[in-house]
Order: sequence, then structure tokens, then C-alpha cells
Amino acid sequence: MRIVLALLLIAVPLAAARKPTPAQLEAQVRRLTEERDGLKQRLAATEDLQQELAASQKARDLARSEAQAARREAEQVRATLTENQGGGEAMLKELQAAKQEATDAKAEAARLKAENDEFRSKAGATPAEGDLVLLSEDIQPARPLNLNRVVPRLKSSGFFSGRPKGVVVVNVLVSEKGEVVAARLIQGLPGEGPDVKDAGEACVEAAKKIVFDPATSKDGKTRFKVWQGVGFYLD
Repeated sequence: MRIVLALLLIAVPLAAARKPTPAQLEAQVRRLTEERDGLKQRLAATEDLQQELAASQKARDLARSEAQAARREAEQVRATLTENQGGGEAMLKELQAAKQEATDAKAEAARLKAENDEFRSKAGATPAEGDLVLLSEDIQPARPLNLNRVVPRLKSSGFFSGRPKGVVVVNVLVSEKGEVVAARLIQGLPGEGPDVKDAGEACVEAAKKIVFDPATSKDGKTRFKVWQGVGFYLD
């Protein structure tokens, strides 16, 4: 049994006259990568920003609700004073309490607005060293250093006897230090059964052992954390 490893962004040479040509296999891996991995990489990479924006929206809604409540209470107090001119000391205390609540509500609204502005600023800020970013033309992807030495360890030695070959795709989170800090299966072999599950798990574990030269800015001065796809061609 031969196991050929390939980074999705790197051509996968295949040698065997009775099998598809290297160009066909390279096109197969590239197509699978572009169609199935692209969206999932973006979704994974934006999870942190989505959580921050959700918190920002919640904070804004809370500030708006508190400000509206304060205005309603102040209006009720003014209406009561209008209907009961010459009210006593209790009425004055209520008015003072309402004013204090309105002041507190404004202060809380201002604090929440500041947090909201901070969230928005962070979401649109230029990424810094170690930030999680999306792969784009401005980002140089992480480059594997030991890819040829990483081999998935399958439990069943005869797994592929009489079965078609296939590509297993694993998404890895590469830190700014070039270490794989998370890995998850995004495309396994077709079909079901313990052998298929074993192949997927073996490829995920193998992906965790890959060491990368981390992703950087275009000028190479800033290192980032990125999600990238790694393809394992099992034959």
C-alpha cells in the first residue's frame, strides 16, 4: 500500500501507468480543495469576529432598551407632577430618583456604546501579529516543512484492497509559530464503515504532526494564524 501526501495548494505527483495521469490527479485535488474547503475555511476563520459582532449587537440593543425605559419613567414623573402640582416631599424624592436613574442609564448607554465602537474598530482593524486571518492575495499561506515525513497510520493494513483510491481533506489551524493547534476532518472517503472512519481519523492525527513555516503578510514581516486545508491522497 502506498500513501501519498499532498498540501491542497501543492501539486501531487502520482506515478503509475495504470492510474490517472499526474495532471489529472493534481486537478482532482485542486478542484476538491477549491470547492469544498474554501467556504469552510472562511467560516472557521471568521468565528471569532462573528462572536464579537454578536456581542456588539447585544450591547447596543441593551443600551437602547435602557435608554427608552429611562425616558418613559421620566415622562411618567413629569406627568404626575403636572397632575399633582404642589406635591409633597415624597414626590420630590421620586423625581430625584428618576433623574438619578436617567443619569445612570445614560452612563450605561455611553459605556455600551464605547464597547460597541471598540468591537467595530477591532473587526475592521489591520490584523496584528498572531491574529487569525483569512487567506487572501495579501497573505502568504503557511508552508509545510515536514510534509513528506508525515504518514497516516491506518489500523487496517488491507484497507484499500479492491477499493478505489480517494482524497481525505483535513482543515488545520496553523499558529503564528507554525504549529498545528487544531485539526478537523472536512472531507473523508466516500462511503461508510469502520475503515472509512479509520482513514479519516488517521489523516486528522497525521495533520497534527505537520510543522509549518507560518503564514505572513505580503512583506513577510507579520506572522498570522490561519486555517488551511491539507489533502491526503490514499492509494
